[in-house]
Amino acid sequence: MSTTDVTTQESETDRVVRWRAERLEHAGYDVLTAREIAARFEIDLHRAIQLLENGCSAEIAARILL
Repeated sequence: MSTTDVTTQESETDRVVRWRAERLEHAGYDVLTAREIAARFEIDLHRAIQLLENGCSAEIAARILL
């Protein structure tokens, strides 16, 4: 893999993490928690948002997910 491929791949990962964090913030997570959850791809984004939509507080949801 060339340096260009690695840079592009990292750039794409950064964009995905940023997008996930924005969605999580919009759903109700604070900035730091949203970034932490967003960076962990094993955490299902839709499940993280669904917890809040179903009435779970952001603090409890974060404890469940993390």
